[in-house]
Amino acid sequence: MKKQVLPALIGIVVALLAGLAILWAQGYPPLQSYAALFSYSLFSKFAFFSTLDKATPLILTGLSAAVGFGSNCVNLGQPGQFLIGAIAVTAFGIAVDLPAGLMIPLSILVALAAGACWSGIAAGLRRRFKMDEFITTLMLNFIADYFTLYLISGPMLDRRMYSPLTPMTNPGAWLPIWNGFGSAFLVAIAAFAVVSVLWNRSKIGYEWRAMGQNPIFSRTGGCRNDSAYLGAMLLSGALAGLAGGLMIMGGMQHRFVKGIGANYAWDGVMIAIVANNNMVATGLYALFFSVLQTGAMGMELETSVPSEFSLVLQAIVVLFVVASRESTRMLINNIAAELRMRRARGRDKGMGDGRHASNG
Repeated sequence: MKKQVLPALIGIVVALLAGLAILWAQGYPPLQSYAALFSYSLFSKFAFFSTLDKATPLILTGLSAAVGFGSNCVNLGQPGQFLIGAIAVTAFGIAVDLPAGLMIPLSILVALAAGACWSGIAAGLRRRFKMDEFITTLMLNFIADYFTLYLISGPMLDRRMYSPLTPMTNPGAWLPIWNGFGSAFLVAIAAFAVVSVLWNRSKIGYEWRAMGQNPIFSRTGGCRNDSAYLGAMLLSGALAGLAGGLMIMGGMQHRFVKGIGANYAWDGVMIAIVANNNMVATGLYALFFSVLQTGAMGMELETSVPSEFSLVLQAIVVLFVVASRESTRMLINNIAAELRMRRARGRDKGMGDGRHASNG
């Protein structure tokens, strides 16, 4: 666990220190700027809950990319899968009106299924026609974008509005909000726990990890690469679809609006790359990026630092962590080895002193 968490924490600390230097060089008050950043993202109930809300899609899209990349499936279709999950939940929520106890779990299943089906198209094209999923998932993003735009501009358009958006879903599909806390975050945490256990503690998770390390070795070792690939692609798409569905179920508008989700999907891809496809680190970076994005506006209001500075910090994290990943890992391993050697020497010295005392 330490090897998973420590590099992520080091990357975050270094990014914050580099940000201090940049702010000082630009003539902004560094400490006051950071105080505003964290005050507007953590140090009040509303700010903290807003950060958790923003972290929800980042966690899920980050997990989606981590599952894909970690199992050697180059799924770059998170934006399209996100949109398809969102539009599917919207259509289901408009067409079906059931009690919340039924509507909410069914809507979650719809989001998972929609995202999995969209990624399954790329998986099927690779399996049947040997088409590279790197290309097909990217192209499917454009198809999903224009397909959803067509739906919200025509068949699903709310005729009372003057911009492309759908009617609101039925209230039974809305996730509850408790005193400002959105329960969509709990769904994301549950998904994180399930995927982490599946990835680290199950047979199929072992096959995914083995395939990600070396597909030839995994096949030689008896892993079912074809079925493992299909499962990884479906799970990756399902998680991105769930992120989109939760934007509808747990958002403020409860309707599909053009541009929904903004850059959450691509941010998730970036988070997975920085986390090196590690599940724990993915969760940590998702929370950290959420803090930066939530507090950026407060920093601009308090100290006039442009809110785009949060993007600079995110870029520093990516550059530092990816560029120094191997050296950071070697440094941690060397420190751990040195500590073990010192403890071993201490035990040997203690045993030697004991023998001398008994001989005396």
